[in-house]
Amino acid sequence: MMFQENGDSNTNDFTNPSTFILLGLPGLDAAPVWISIPFCAMYIIANLGNFTILFIVEREPSLHGPIYSFLCMLAVTDMVLSTSILPKMLSIFWFNSREIDFSACLTQMYFILSFSVIESGIFVAMTLDRYVAICDPLRHSIFLTSSLVAKIGLAVVLRGIMLILPYPILARQ
Repeated sequence: MMFQENGDSNTNDFTNPSTFILLGLPGLDAAPVWISIPFCAMYIIANLGNFTILFIVEREPSLHGPIYSFLCMLAVTDMVLSTSILPKMLSIFWFNSREIDFSACLTQMYFILSFSVIESGIFVAMTLDRYVAICDPLRHSIFLTSSLVAKIGLAVVLRGIMLILPYPILARQ
């Protein structure tokens, strides 16, 4: 989506704008409701699918292994990512709410970037799990205990939070 700074064109302060005006998708201003229907449907289906994964893994004791823990982490990450993007996009399409506060824009940027990094870290953790399961299957349950999976998950989350934290701080200055 394109954006421009809100304010007088002669007194633009690009160091600390108060709000941005989101212009949307150029050339598609005539049918915003029709564009929003697929996005809304994908958002609902994605969240429903992720809740289903979380519910099934929680209810079935045989699915309490390391790979399913990583799969649950991935489902939660996907829900946070889609929730940080779609509500503002849908408010633009449905309610013509085109303004976004500078702090809200930085917050949205932070969540998108940090949870993308967290998602890639979870994929790396899942490949570690599959590597151990294939190369040393007899020691898989000894090596990848639930406490180690929790530590790996915490490390992945801290990595995502700390790696992206300087971006909004520097952008705010």
